[in-house]
Amino acid sequence: MPSKTLITNAKAIVTCNETDTVYYDSDILIEGPCIIAIGKNLDTTGCTLIDAKGKYVYPGLVNTHHHFFQTFVRNLMTIDYPNMLVVDWLDKIYPIFQEIDSEVIYYSSLVAMADLLKHGCTCAFDHQYCYTQKTGKSAVDRQMEASSLLGIRYHAGRGCNTLPKSEGSTIPDKMLETTKEFLDDCNRLIGLYHDSNPFSMSQIVVAPCQPINSYPETFIESVALARDKKVRLHTHLGEGENPIMEARWGMRTLQWAQKIGFVGEDVWLAHGWELNREEYKVMAQTKTGLSHCPAPAVLGGFPILDIPSMQREGMNISLGCDGSATNDSSNLLDSLRMAYLMQAYNSKSRGGSPSPYDMLKIATINGAKTLGRTDIGSLQVGMGADLFMVDTLPLEMAGTLHDPKTLLARTGVTGPVYLTMVNGKVVYSEGHLTGIDEGKLAEEAEAVCNRVLRSEFPSVFPSMQH
Repeated sequence: MPSKTLITNAKAIVTCNETDTVYYDSDILIEGPCIIAIGKNLDTTGCTLIDAKGKYVYPGLVNTHHHFFQTFVRNLMTIDYPNMLVVDWLDKIYPIFQEIDSEVIYYSSLVAMADLLKHGCTCAFDHQYCYTQKTGKSAVDRQMEASSLLGIRYHAGRGCNTLPKSEGSTIPDKMLETTKEFLDDCNRLIGLYHDSNPFSMSQIVVAPCQPINSYPETFIESVALARDKKVRLHTHLGEGENPIMEARWGMRTLQWAQKIGFVGEDVWLAHGWELNREEYKVMAQTKTGLSHCPAPAVLGGFPILDIPSMQREGMNISLGCDGSATNDSSNLLDSLRMAYLMQAYNSKSRGGSPSPYDMLKIATINGAKTLGRTDIGSLQVGMGADLFMVDTLPLEMAGTLHDPKTLLARTGVTGPVYLTMVNGKVVYSEGHLTGIDEGKLAEEAEAVCNRVLRSEFPSVFPSMQH
């Protein structure tokens, strides 16, 4: 019989449900992975107790776009994304990416997942397109090892690039695959890891990297495979590639994607700052989702998404960290705060902006919808017990506590949370990831970064000698 856990006496429980309910001074009863009751003075018999006195409880954040493999190329002022054109940045960063091996994939994924968990993210999608001669086909397998160790709910996007540089791609030949290689490995991974059952901990997404870096048949056959296997589709779109697509195919990228069927309720796209108002309508009508990644947009000086107009058309928008090389962290609470401030900046010209609570729902229930999940994203009976807690008792929280729904984005609560629970299990509490030797893993990760990247690219990585 599944074990029971009772979270007791929470100061507030922000549910993000359809009625935006907030429970005060209440309990959450969890059996196995599932919430079975929320209310006051619930029966403690046979329960493991978690004291939530003074804590605000929120649904776990859902990250809908990331590149975990990039966590070892952060904090590099020698390849400074804000001060370069995207094409120049790509030319400098890809020679590093092509040397990544299986150990880098494993440890960089651990680093990103740990950062996510410590900041309230319980379910993460990663767009893994870094397949080199050194990684072989093991990248997603290594990520599944990492997610299992830490206990995060993980959706793996199996990406690829198939078009050579000689035909207009930005990808080095060492990082190319054939369409057949890609599809064969998607099939393998779906068979091994894709679980479509309620409360599943792992799923696979067919996710060719971006239209300008693959042959059309890669995308066309991805659609056929995903629809046959009933898995979701993802790619980058609307992030500056439209002039190339118009020159190459005589149409904008979304029109090209619509023509081949790479739109729909089972599809979501990353970025979209290049989308126009007519394309908002197409996205809404086809029920194609969009992952908003605020950090790279700010770093790159790209247009701020017109989320109010997108929402008026009926688009589903979620939140992503994006790659560590264009974010420098895997902190989705920080992205939540940044996204809110970005929208507020344009509020007068756009007739308003999403509220801090609207942004929280974008980062929770909208993210779950984007990934096709109906079992997470809000705190209510029957949903998975994915949640995090914020301690309201420290002095710096005084004066903010009258509105728990808006607290996070509005006041900038972006540091490590008090506790994170995934699927009914505590995976992070009071500053510690549970069940692992974090110090040992950190030492191993640094050693891998030194061996594979710092020693190979001394001109890129500053000397650590003093």
